[in-house]
Amino acid sequence: MKFETNGNCFVCGKKNPNGLRLHFEVDPEGKTLKTTFISPATFQGWDGLVHGGIIATLLDEAMAKLSYELGYDTVTASLEIKFKKPAPILEPLEVYGEIVEIRKRWVRARATLKARDGTVLAEGKSTLMRTPTQSL
Repeated sequence: MKFETNGNCFVCGKKNPNGLRLHFEVDPEGKTLKTTFISPATFQGWDGLVHGGIIATLLDEAMAKLSYELGYDTVTASLEIKFKKPAPILEPLEVYGEIVEIRKRWVRARATLKARDGTVLAEGKSTLMRTPTQSL
């Protein structure tokens, strides 16, 4: 199975009118990526704070997108999110992802959401399952 994109991904798709349309800077050698996200009030949970589901989506995308950009066709098999501090809406938030282990059948990754001052707001870990054609 080879994954292809038509540009409608909720997080990174440029054709999705309701999506976040984020651009990720990928460092293939370092196996990392980053982006900046400013949440509009539309994505708030409690007043003034980014909804936890949006934070989980950002972290999942950072890990899965990086895997894809590095040439691994994977899907998220497990996802763990740890919320450290509330993330404010209307302020720049930095999203970082990195691949930490590559195996025959899976890829492990981690991601971090930080405030501009470097404060860690949330962390994620995932195991991404490689598609059958890649795991053989």
